[in-house]
Amino acid sequence: MTIEALSERIPSYAKDLRLNLQSVLGQTELTEQQLWGAAVASAIAARNRDLLAAVLEDARPHLSEQALEAARSAAAIMGMNNVYYRFLHLTSNEKYSTIPARLRMNAIRMHGVDQVDFELWCVAVSAINNCQACVASHEKVVREKGLSAESVLAAVRVAAVIHAVAAVMDAE
Repeated sequence: MTIEALSERIPSYAKDLRLNLQSVLGQTELTEQQLWGAAVASAIAARNRDLLAAVLEDARPHLSEQALEAARSAAAIMGMNNVYYRFLHLTSNEKYSTIPARLRMNAIRMHGVDQVDFELWCVAVSAINNCQACVASHEKVVREKGLSAESVLAAVRVAAVIHAVAAVMDAE
């Protein structure tokens, strides 16, 4: 199934999402790899099988196998890190922050794509997973590496729309 086919299943009450889905996947602030990697990572984080299948179908022509795997890795590693670091942020016990995480996170350094792209995908997933610490950390890295604020927001728009579409698809 393609994104276009999936869009036809979005109910009329969510017409804005249908229109936004097409719009955000055509943004010019991002490279094709940044855009489609953000879409794949966000679709995994949004946890709707049909949406993920449609995004993967449309993303394949735009991403190398290595980039596709890296986008999947970004979603996977942030799924773990967002829970862990969100807990540290939410608790008032500062002792937890002094204890090593002891979680394997090699995917953050060994993904095989441009570091900016991978970090941007981490921002998108962290926005979906509502982890303030991870959003701040990864956003800082991409901005330090020269990505514009407009590009960061473009990736977050992808995450926002994909997350909302997943919620509607799950409800229907």
